[in-house]
Amino acid sequence: MNPQALLRRMFDAAIASAQPALCVPRFLPDLAEVRGRVIVIGAGKASAAMAKALEDHWRGRGLERVEGYVVTRYGYGAPCERIEIALAAHPVPDAAGEAAARRMLQRVTGLSADDLVICLISGGGSALLPLPGPGLTLQDKQDINRALLASGATIGEMNTVRRHLSAIKGGRLAAACHPARVLTLLISDVPGDRPIDIASGPTVADPTSCEDALAIVRRFCIRLPDAAQELLQSGRGESVKPGDPRLARARTEIIAAPQLALEAAAGVAREAGYAAHILGDSIEGEAREVGKVLAGIALQVAERRQPFTPPCVLLSGGETTVTLRGTGRGGRNVECLLAQAIALDGHPRVYGIGGDTDGVDGAEEIAGALIAPDTLARAWALGIRPRDELANNNGHGFFQRLGDSVVTGPTNTNVNDFRALLIEPTGDAAPAPEDPHAPHA
Repeated sequence: MNPQALLRRMFDAAIASAQPALCVPRFLPDLAEVRGRVIVIGAGKASAAMAKALEDHWRGRGLERVEGYVVTRYGYGAPCERIEIALAAHPVPDAAGEAAARRMLQRVTGLSADDLVICLISGGGSALLPLPGPGLTLQDKQDINRALLASGATIGEMNTVRRHLSAIKGGRLAAACHPARVLTLLISDVPGDRPIDIASGPTVADPTSCEDALAIVRRFCIRLPDAAQELLQSGRGESVKPGDPRLARARTEIIAAPQLALEAAAGVAREAGYAAHILGDSIEGEAREVGKVLAGIALQVAERRQPFTPPCVLLSGGETTVTLRGTGRGGRNVECLLAQAIALDGHPRVYGIGGDTDGVDGAEEIAGALIAPDTLARAWALGIRPRDELANNNGHGFFQRLGDSVVTGPTNTNVNDFRALLIEPTGDAAPAPEDPHAPHA
């Protein structure tokens, strides 16, 4: 099989393994055991598909008892009968998301101990529930979110700040459901699968503090609006802490995660005759630096047969970050790939793919891209200088001009980034020519 076709099959298998229709039903309770109301709420890029999977499972089993309200990204809706689907913006929040967050809190107010709330949460939920904390405006939240996205902070660091500037995250949504029972089903898109970092943890206790959030703001030199600075410094933005009695009846289940997606891709590789090695499901760091490291490992495999013997595939997941220095189109997966291509310098036996499993890398409706031994040569032939494109954070622009973008459309799930490097034992491809614009690639 063509190496690039195999890489795309592996990416598709990773996405398929985390589809809500596959993951949601086995975690749902028996409705006959619920005496009170059944309310479904949720937020994230996969939340509408999760809601549909729930309805499909309960159709004919008491679905008429279910009511609900879920918010997802524009273009990611799904047809539901009993659960209302709202649409809002991601990654920068908008007024529709703020309205959805307010309405969601209203839907869970005044519940009883006999009621059950099922909360469907996936990646993207943080931006889709932008309910400002006391004294803050939506514009404040938008400005802070843009600054966080451009800062180079990890997803955990960004979400620590977001939780303490929110009126719904950091356990506050579950607290509003008290005394009802709360079951949260999570599709993880974060390194380490920490529930508090998935959509900034609206239904789980938060062990971090306002002081932790301030330390992150100082570390990345983020300028906060005065109201946000005061909210953190005063401690008024403190979230719901472990041991809070309002969360005593809240339970959380992770139903899909990056590791499971990597294992699904590994199965496809092995069926095609390639050994598969998972390097890690929670790799973080600057995208371009991670790209260089992964390329270095691939070169060691290709040339030294260490630590693995080709033919093989190196798989990894997690969430890298990009510190914006240029004016290009991003995003983090294509930046990682472009750095890989430059470091591989046209090696004739190494191919790669990288993409976001939600179908959106950064702000573009593009999941990621592919690299091959001739990537640099084709770029130079078009007058494109790879190092300049990397310096300008223009990964999407680079790969789109080559026709190597990977476009999936909405995938209805989100288990973070997917990366694979395929190393052939031999190959017919000739080494790429030297960059005419520089001594080295």
